[in-house]
Amino acid sequence: MRVLILTYGSRGDVQPYVALGKGLQAKGHEVTLATSERFSAFVGEHGLRFGALSDDLLAIIDTDQGREMLENTNNAFSMLRRMLAMAKQVGPMQRALLEDSWRVAEAARPDVVIFHPKAYGGPLVAEKLGVPVLLALPIAMLVPTREHANMGFPALKLGAWYNRMTYRAVGALMALAAGKHAKAWRKAHGLAPRKFDILHDAEGRDIPVLHAISRYVMPKPADWPPSAHMTGYWFLDDAQEWLPDSKLNAFLDAGPPPVYIGFGSMAGRDPERLGTIAVEALQAAGGRGIIATGWGGLRTGSLPDSILEIDQAPHDWLFPRMAAIVHHGGAGTTAAALRAGKPSVIVPFFGDQPVWARRVYEIGAGARPIPQKKLTADNLANAISNVTGNAEMRRIAEELGEKIRSDNGVDAAVAIIERHAAAA
Repeated sequence: MRVLILTYGSRGDVQPYVALGKGLQAKGHEVTLATSERFSAFVGEHGLRFGALSDDLLAIIDTDQGREMLENTNNAFSMLRRMLAMAKQVGPMQRALLEDSWRVAEAARPDVVIFHPKAYGGPLVAEKLGVPVLLALPIAMLVPTREHANMGFPALKLGAWYNRMTYRAVGALMALAAGKHAKAWRKAHGLAPRKFDILHDAEGRDIPVLHAISRYVMPKPADWPPSAHMTGYWFLDDAQEWLPDSKLNAFLDAGPPPVYIGFGSMAGRDPERLGTIAVEALQAAGGRGIIATGWGGLRTGSLPDSILEIDQAPHDWLFPRMAAIVHHGGAGTTAAALRAGKPSVIVPFFGDQPVWARRVYEIGAGARPIPQKKLTADNLANAISNVTGNAEMRRIAEELGEKIRSDNGVDAAVAIIERHAAAA
């Protein structure tokens, strides 16, 4: 079976799909993974065919305007307001992304299409090719439920009507942002006019949705339709093939487990501020630390011997060797910290990050979240001291890690994909 995976965004939007692609490939399927050009080497290193999508939309995040959007966006309506302000600039890029997706699909000739919601052209190319399609995402943000509000909205205790309304609102926002471009693409490619709907195919049937989330962290809502699945996390394990340099090895051997601090690419406009806070907090907490500066999230100056700066290291190798993990609460990093069985201090920036931060705190595997705008050296030092000195929290984190390690989300997702493709 030929499989096309379409995804777009930061590394956290790509890495789980590489893991899924490798799982499909291990079962004998031919996989093409299409994403931003900046990830071509990353995809190729893992033995998957690469389909190039334009890097232009991601490049906006590297501008001052893009960083301001990340730093100041914490709910769906402010995100929409900023997106609309950038619509003229972003519109041509969205249309180009749809055409890139089609170009890759024509070359790959897939029997099934799997897509991330940011690569919303997935259902369009699947319909044009006459093949089945599945939606896959690492966060539960599209399938409505009465049990809790969408993550882009406040968790108000207003009952089922409010919770379900928030999902309808998100669907409307997506249609507002993408509907015009999807409509133009359909017309240009000879498809009948149709309202934009990311959860249903052209015949009105539910598109199967794969959520790369552990049931031990976020239980599956009881009112989800049969088309919605909670598979477990999709981990890309690099530890067996990765070797640390001598400096990192020596630091780890020189004392007790350190605290990891890394925010991925989430730095807003001031990575130096975050770097300074990280260093001062580690010193105030009186422990050892590793600061990961990869992807621009942190910048530091001179460091004491108790702190080591690294670019990056595979989370599945590094996190089990840490005392605690300080991070931004991205879905992938949160999953890696939980699987390692280590308590977290989460400093959420935007999007789904506050949801994961709150969830980790609620299940007792981490400290109370510290929103990045309220982050100081003092409150971070206090949180680090809390998670490293709290025996009950460490126990909960260790037990949760054991449960997550017993799961195999990739295998579960592959089985669903195979069943759906066969039925179609």
